[in-house]
Amino acid sequence: MTDATTTFPDEVVTEARLRLVEIPSGTFGLITVDNGRDHTRPSTFGPRGLESLGKAIDEAIATPGIVGIGVTGKPFIFAVGADLSAIGVVSDPSIIDSFARLGHDVFRKLGECAVPTFAFVNGAAMGGGLELALHCRYRTLDSTAAGLSLPEVFLGLVPGWGGAWLLPNLIGPQRALDVIINNSMNQNKQLRPAQALDLGIVDVLFEAQDFLERSLAWADDVIAGRVQVPRAEVDRASWDQIVDGYRAGVEARIHGATPAPYRALDLVQAAKTRTRDEGFAAEDAALSELVMGDDLRASLYAFDLVQKRAKRPVGVPDKELARPVTKVGIVGAGLMASQLAMLFIRRLQVPVVMSDLDQERVDAGIARVHADIDALAAKGRINADKAGRFKGLIRGCVGTADFADADFVLEAVFEDLDVKKKVFGQLEEVVRPDCVLATNTSSLSVSAMAADLAHPERVVGFHFFNPVAVMPLLEIARADKTDDPSLATAFAVAKELKKSAVLVADAPAFVVNRLLIRYLAEITKAVDEGADFEVADRAMDPLGLPMSPFALLQLVGMGVAAHVSESMHRAFPDRYYLSPNLQRMLEAGIDGVWVWNEDGSRNLDPRLADVYERGSTALDEHEIRSRALSALADEARRMLDEGVVAQAQDIDLCMILGAGWPFWLGGLTPYLDRTGVSEEVTNRRFLEPGVASLPA
Repeated sequence: MTDATTTFPDEVVTEARLRLVEIPSGTFGLITVDNGRDHTRPSTFGPRGLESLGKAIDEAIATPGIVGIGVTGKPFIFAVGADLSAIGVVSDPSIIDSFARLGHDVFRKLGECAVPTFAFVNGAAMGGGLELALHCRYRTLDSTAAGLSLPEVFLGLVPGWGGAWLLPNLIGPQRALDVIINNSMNQNKQLRPAQALDLGIVDVLFEAQDFLERSLAWADDVIAGRVQVPRAEVDRASWDQIVDGYRAGVEARIHGATPAPYRALDLVQAAKTRTRDEGFAAEDAALSELVMGDDLRASLYAFDLVQKRAKRPVGVPDKELARPVTKVGIVGAGLMASQLAMLFIRRLQVPVVMSDLDQERVDAGIARVHADIDALAAKGRINADKAGRFKGLIRGCVGTADFADADFVLEAVFEDLDVKKKVFGQLEEVVRPDCVLATNTSSLSVSAMAADLAHPERVVGFHFFNPVAVMPLLEIARADKTDDPSLATAFAVAKELKKSAVLVADAPAFVVNRLLIRYLAEITKAVDEGADFEVADRAMDPLGLPMSPFALLQLVGMGVAAHVSESMHRAFPDRYYLSPNLQRMLEAGIDGVWVWNEDGSRNLDPRLADVYERGSTALDEHEIRSRALSALADEARRMLDEGVVAQAQDIDLCMILGAGWPFWLGGLTPYLDRTGVSEEVTNRRFLEPGVASLPA
């Protein structure tokens, strides 16, 4: 046993079992890696799993007359990398170094043995799983496999079991960095099988029904020389230039906020000239360094939130209380309503009725849904039969009569309390008493909407984020009188929609918008007082957020931002600054601070000179960032004290899934803790030391 083994006492061990298979060329060693669990618990490698694999490889190599060795996984899963469960509590870097070296020592046996080696990638291959495949000389892939990626940078690590050296030397730095950097930092984007083939990561695709049989037959052809597998020559002349270009892109995106992408770039750049031994040793050193940083611990915390807490939301009533939903109504037929209708059709596959004030609006909404269905079909995401069925599920109407037999009705009308109350009042006249009435409001009181109803207990907040199809978060708000069956039904629907739902109290703007508007208010206030637009817009760069403050305002839209800001100012006038300049911009038809040039550069909108009034106090970036972070810490603490969410973990989950805040921040509160802002502003941390940081 290695020293690392004892540090992973709860390891779900992935066993490697060798089976000798006779093929025309001779005896073939087929190793299957399997943790003994179903597909919901993918196979990972801890120290004992690695040692099991190493023994199986050694046994195969020692088999007399062996002509080749192959590795495959359990159904639907090849392997998904290192077991991360214990890394978050490791405080000794030597343990990580030992674990990293063990992975290299085991995997490289496949790349350096005398007989040909094959990876039969039959399903998900992420991180160390994909690296295991890269160590093999040849690779086949199931054409239906999902989950192909090197997500390490996304998690605050680097490909550390050979990927940072093997992949660029196999397919070149350009393609390698697309996988290691671009895909990873793009919310861990996965490769499709055809892409993996085109990139040269795998050599051939086979259908799922006879994948292993055809893989073995193909391996036999390779061993016998009947099939030659060409390898494209890697261009080393432009290697450094390519890496430098990616480095500039990373810097422009995250501004040095986290070290992992830069270490990955360093490893890939050096892979041009390093030997295999040198490359692997550098990966070991990088892993040991990164694991001992708070960024990685925050990333692991964030990963755990997304993988576990998001799937088991806190405070939710028993799912057995949920009522079946066989028909959905959507009030409104605008852009947002059309997106919602499409989501319900695609995921629930039940009849959906959209209504609006007149037939023209209804027809436009139906047309948008049909266009979205056609787009899915054109991309091959659904076949013609399913496209036809989907179109058959959407109907439109004027008025509310067609909602009489609906089980779940969602309003997506203009963000005005009186309008929404009127809609609910009209709905109550026609729907059944047990029909759930949901509102997609972003800032208004759900309880106030339900106050005049005969059955306020079936009203819930059901707040999506835009774009609806992409953003994974749903804030589900329990109003004053919401009952358990209605709430349970809402969460059951969210699960069917494949959204991660967080239970929130019926408080102004719930979680994400409440925090974003608070910090944006501080940014705009600083500019109103006299700070330069450029200075204010880059004040939050050290956090590596998905976009700058004024870019975010522009994306949201000045009208929406102004409305939510006004709502929050009314609720908390002492904390939420309401900029008169934003109102003047709105009145002047200016929907953003920046105008973009064809080359991607930006300039200040010249029209601002006529409407934007600034003071004479020019704060610098540090001062603006300090004010914004202090405001966030203050608001987060107030939200917890008010019971808006159960725990700080829910705030972090909301910011990750609803605002795209990066894993290396841990969402929000771990960053506030590690920078000392939490204690400075609120006199205490949000999380105990070691939860999302290095152990105390």
